[in-house]
Amino acid sequence: MAERKVIAVLGATGAQGGGVVRGILADPHGGFAARAITRDAASDKARALADAGAEVVEADVDDPASVRAAFEGAWGAYCVTFFWEHFSPERETNQARGLARAAREAGIEHAIWSTFEDTRKWVPLDDDRMPTLQGRYKVPHFDSKAEADAAFRELGVPTTFMLTSFYWDNLIHFGMGPKAGPDGTLLFTLPMGDARLPGIAAGDIGRCAYGIFKRGGAYVGGTVGVAGEHPTGAEMAAALTAALGREVRYNAVTPEQYRGFGFPGADDLGNMFQFKRDFGADFCGARNVEESRALYPGLLNFSGWLAENAARIPIEAQAAGG
Repeated sequence: MAERKVIAVLGATGAQGGGVVRGILADPHGGFAARAITRDAASDKARALADAGAEVVEADVDDPASVRAAFEGAWGAYCVTFFWEHFSPERETNQARGLARAAREAGIEHAIWSTFEDTRKWVPLDDDRMPTLQGRYKVPHFDSKAEADAAFRELGVPTTFMLTSFYWDNLIHFGMGPKAGPDGTLLFTLPMGDARLPGIAAGDIGRCAYGIFKRGGAYVGGTVGVAGEHPTGAEMAAALTAALGREVRYNAVTPEQYRGFGFPGADDLGNMFQFKRDFGADFCGARNVEESRALYPGLLNFSGWLAENAARIPIEAQAAGG
């Protein structure tokens, strides 16, 4: 067999990058090898990837030289940043620009950049339908990634721009699962009204990305959005009811109420959900479920994700904002 092409994967011990690595390892005859990039090669997750057959190397997205070294000799690179570790859009944009430079200098032939829309194209800073945050953003964790798109283009990095969707795993890890109200009824709280919310199993993002890599240059220079399903809040509550065996009621709050919940990032997320609600035709239209399934035939819908993960969702005692 010909020598396998190396795909260098940032965030390899996280949700997105981990999905890329697992997709490569699950396809031993696909012609690709996984280079898992992590800040700590001695961590349990990194060791598990090494045991599974990945090459594990250390690098830090705040240190472009380390990323450049980690990309050396690789054919492809999966590039992702980690806004929720620091909540700084400027830092995230700088990290992403460093990734683009590293990819250019290492001669990467196909990069995938995990990005989002620039919401300011729909809601300008002087538009008071939603508050401006940190002086120059509407949805900081979207806009900061979008600002970095230009670096990949201007540096001539052969790039696919991949738009991701709401992680259903947020119900487990981010406190967004159902919470019991005063009467014991479980409430699933979103500021989405009747709008549809494109969502995906976090690991499936990486598996779709691997599908893009397998198609060679077909997606280079283009943008592709991935999602497992576009359910409404009410449909998600019904699926949660079936999976948990307890009634879950959809609690449709306003974006203003959500921004006022006060947890770190509530204003950012409140604006994000409002953007998705108000511009649903554009947001959903950019995330084609059938194309995503073509990239990864094992793609889960929300009920399928719940079948595997419902028992992991913590049920908290107090409803958000209740």
